Amino acid sequence: MILYGTETRVAVLARPIRRIGDVKSRGGVGGSGETMLTEGDRAPDFTLPADDGRKVSLKDSRGKKVVLYFYPKDDTTGCTKEACSFRDNLGRVTSKGAVVIGVSRDDTKSHVKFKDKYHLNFPLLSDDDGKVTTAYDVWKLKNLYGREYFGIERTTFLIDEAGSIAKIWHKVKVEGHTDEVLAAL
Repeated sequence: MILYGTETRVAVLARPIRRIGDVKSRGGVGGSGETMLTEGDRAPDFTLPADDGRKVSLKDSRGKKVVLYFYPKDDTTGCTKEACSFRDNLGRVTSKGAVVIGVSRDDTKSHVKFKDKYHLNFPLLSDDDGKVTTAYDVWKLKNLYGREYFGIERTTFLIDEAGSIAKIWHKVKVEGHTDEVLAAL
């Protein structure tokens, strides 16, 4: 069972993975067709609102490497440590021809407060409708103290200059993660 506020719904938890041609998908109720991205795949393009009010598209970064990281929630312990590590190492990242972009489902107002509080120096994008987190397959069933819920699984994608996924880090552990990313650039 998955709890949504005070309402309880039963969900299908087991979704077998199947291959259809060269596309890997997960079959759910009615076959959801979610794409499971792998290294070498083309990164799904998107346009999302940024903390500064502008719209940011992945295609705007073609010709540069992109460190695209998905995080669960603004101003929480792990997410703050991760963002501050990218902030503190942004010069090292940009010296390797890359940009950093953070994405969560928080709204832009929350992003502005988070960015201002910690003096973050890269864009935070708001995926409030969840289309991008779903396209990147980071919206997952999670379990905290026996309570199941859906949320973002902390994941980082390194996207190359041509827009293909060069590296994926699933279930990121914050400590040392920025160094792993830097080593892959």
